[in-house]
Amino acid sequence: MDYQTVKVRMEQTVCHLQLYRPKENNTINDQMIEECHQVLDRYGESINLLVLEGLPDVFCLGADFQEMHDIMASGQVRERNPERLYDLWLRLATGPFITISHVRGRVNAGGMGFVAASDIVLAERSAQFSLSELLFGVFPAAVLPFLIRRMGVAKANYMTVMTKTISAEQADEWGLVDACEDNSQSLLRKHLLRLKPLTKRAIVRYKQYIHQLYPPLEEAKSLAVEANKAMFSDPQNLSGIYRYIETGKFPWE
Repeated sequence: MDYQTVKVRMEQTVCHLQLYRPKENNTINDQMIEECHQVLDRYGESINLLVLEGLPDVFCLGADFQEMHDIMASGQVRERNPERLYDLWLRLATGPFITISHVRGRVNAGGMGFVAASDIVLAERSAQFSLSELLFGVFPAAVLPFLIRRMGVAKANYMTVMTKTISAEQADEWGLVDACEDNSQSLLRKHLLRLKPLTKRAIVRYKQYIHQLYPPLEEAKSLAVEANKAMFSDPQNLSGIYRYIETGKFPWE
């Protein structure tokens, strides 16, 4: 397949899926979402492990504000469809494979959705995690159901309202990250060696069971999608994003 926003490498029953938009700081656009779905359509039923990766200095920085700006500047009207992104994260969380996020560099906003939807999160010690949405008058509606499942309401709430960056070590203490080391490639290799002996049958049964233990991911979908649509159709919020891309100034400045 000729993907434009991701790179795929197969290693027996392990699929390495790299988010790859280097010129756009690995921000999320519709094409990236659809190409990730295509990868899961093609390999999801046969693989045991899915390794999500970004770039060495940035894992994923969330929504592509530049693309949103360009659409507004051209006078186009395009309704956002957060449902496809939520469905993608749901597939990572509940699919018949173990999802591993290998995080290097910065993760922000929607990028946190990929991390929170993963079964295992490994990070380079220099990695940084943040939720910046409230600075623009919006909040991470689609991310929060996954983030709360991973680290609890209190810490997810704190990250959301404070909007500040936390280190990989802090993320490890809070349960967002499972393990971090200076050499995350070595950390990933050690985890893969431990995980590869697991059978597909065992993984499928386990993932089905753990999902049944935590049904709020499905139940929260409609609420998250509607909240996201409302925020990103608000003229004031869109104006703040547009101005930020134009001038570099945050909405309150």
